[in-house]
Amino acid sequence: MTWIAAVARLRARRESGVLVTVATVRGHAPRDAGAKLVVGQSETWGSIGGGNVEAVAIDRAREMITAGKAEPELMDFALNDKVTNQHGVQCCGGTVSVLLEPLPVVRAVAVFGVGHVGLELARILARQDLDLHLVDSRADMLAEERLDVLADSVAQVHLHHTPLLPEEVFEELPRGTHVLIMTHDHAEDAALCDAALRTAHLGSIGLIGSSAKWVRFRKRLSTEGGHDDATIDRIKTPIGLADVTGKEPATIAVSVAADLLRTFETEEH
Repeated sequence: MTWIAAVARLRARRESGVLVTVATVRGHAPRDAGAKLVVGQSETWGSIGGGNVEAVAIDRAREMITAGKAEPELMDFALNDKVTNQHGVQCCGGTVSVLLEPLPVVRAVAVFGVGHVGLELARILARQDLDLHLVDSRADMLAEERLDVLADSVAQVHLHHTPLLPEEVFEELPRGTHVLIMTHDHAEDAALCDAALRTAHLGSIGLIGSSAKWVRFRKRLSTEGGHDDATIDRIKTPIGLADVTGKEPATIAVSVAADLLRTFETEEH
């Protein structure tokens, strides 16, 4: 398997990993600069030459995975018999530097409702490196010709047509998925809010709408849903930046996307 295919496999599995590359070589070494190795938590693909260099790199890569380290590292190795090595002697005579680049699990976002605002939001989020789930109970909202604007997406886009119970999608979403609820139907929004609060593995939950809408929803979530105040407070509404007041779909979408990206930044610190 090529290293590119290995990276793609890790992404598809939503597993973190580390890309290990021979950055520089002086003198003799088992592999030339550019050789690559992909390290997962339990598997590896490719090789940077075997021996002590590869074993130490794998050990360090797995430490980085466990620690959730985001910054790359550069490791230097001297390949001679005078160096005490953890995994045996390599005496090729050269020196090697190895770059370890973390491959984190990409974020996931689910947009429930791909109407005017939802589509504009999808266009913006599709430019980010994430898994983007678009959910709608209306087949025409997810029609191929309508979503042609996402053809050049950086994101991996997943479509979910849910004519009866869109809330069932929650169980399919990856752990930590950020949810944005903006359907065409307030009853559908309410059902989604209730179901989202009952789904423990989600990330942030956002609801589009006015303060009056939220007053009604909050009461319903408490009385009919049986949720306590702390649970209901998981839902953020309104979504978007408070000082962006325009009501055009594209303006709202920019505001909501910026707010979500700020949430991502908060997660990192």
